[in-house]
Amino acid sequence: MRGWLRSAVGGLPGVYWFLWAGLLVNRAGGFAVLYLSLYLTAERGAGAALAGLVVGSYGIGGIVGTLAGGVLTDRWGRRATLLWSHLACSAVLVALALSTPLTVIAGLCLLLGLTQAMPGPAFVAAITDVVPAGHRLRAFNLQFWAFNLGTAGASLLAGVLARWSYPGLFLLDAASTLITALIIAWKVPETLSRDSRSAAPRGGGMRTVLADRIFLIFVGLTILQALLNTQTTTIVPLAMHDDGLGPGDYGLVTALGGALIMIGQLFVPGFIDGRRKDRVLALSMVVMAGGFAVLAVADSLPVYLAAAVVWTVGGMLAAPPNAAINSELAPPLLRGRYQAVFYLSFPAAAFVAPALGGAGLEYFGGTHWIIVAAVGLIGAGLHLVAGPARERRVTANSVHAGVLPTPSRN
Repeated sequence: MRGWLRSAVGGLPGVYWFLWAGLLVNRAGGFAVLYLSLYLTAERGAGAALAGLVVGSYGIGGIVGTLAGGVLTDRWGRRATLLWSHLACSAVLVALALSTPLTVIAGLCLLLGLTQAMPGPAFVAAITDVVPAGHRLRAFNLQFWAFNLGTAGASLLAGVLARWSYPGLFLLDAASTLITALIIAWKVPETLSRDSRSAAPRGGGMRTVLADRIFLIFVGLTILQALLNTQTTTIVPLAMHDDGLGPGDYGLVTALGGALIMIGQLFVPGFIDGRRKDRVLALSMVVMAGGFAVLAVADSLPVYLAAAVVWTVGGMLAAPPNAAINSELAPPLLRGRYQAVFYLSFPAAAFVAPALGGAGLEYFGGTHWIIVAAVGLIGAGLHLVAGPARERRVTANSVHAGVLPTPSRN
């Protein structure tokens, strides 16, 4: 057991663990967004349509914040972006707890989405800076594990605390965000050198990202995978309702997926280490496709639970190589911008999946899940086609950085 634990978490620098702890604390205290719509309707008297618009402003802020966070991460630095975005987020949450006019709350929701999204690119860029290339797969696997552990903890705590006080949720979320800022201020140095910041592109940085064909193909394939993942939170509940299953049943499906991640994610690096990332991602999408294909004949809770096991395993396989590829393709001076464009895959999928998935389920019924599975199989094939070019780019970047020796011409 000690040997397995050492292989799973050993050899990572101390700064990484403080970044990891900050992410875990922040996610564990992330109550506000989970109950934002209920707060608006139950406490502030908003109708469902108005509450949807207000919560939608949070999503718009998230898109802007992701892009802004990427630019600031490269120009301003990782530590400064992490520190000040968390401090600003904490202040916004306190203001939300104390505000009553819906117009003010809507504006604060926009700012909340912006400030909560800004640290994302900085977290990943800082991890890439401090973790040696050979350990990044494990580092990102542990980051994914912490993210899900914190989210699960927030879900459990929020259900209890919401009965006590909705404003209390915002204040406790603000406190956890402030604790993260203090951890960063105390133990996380700037990982981007001063020379790198002065050499960072000022005008053409984002244009460079958007002209990187290999990276954009990878982002497109990530969107396909995110479309599959988003089915589980948007369309699966509708399918279960159509089969006569209730919210409690969906809660069991969600809890099973979370438990699998908590128990199994630490074993993933041992399974995928040494394997080509494009093949791991292709396998991930094939496994996920199999899970969704089961839903074409699902009509009872046990079948849904079995399908959830399959698609969760697929998602667990994908998380580490996705993050590792993203970090490897990005030039050091543009890591923040690359992370920002990569992270836009998820709000894009969050918009497209329910829009197309709802119509697909209504008009095609169970065949919708065959279509979803086909998208997964197509994505798997495209990963195998695009993978060699990515691997050549990564090898060239490693040689240029001195991580690998120059290949012999003989």
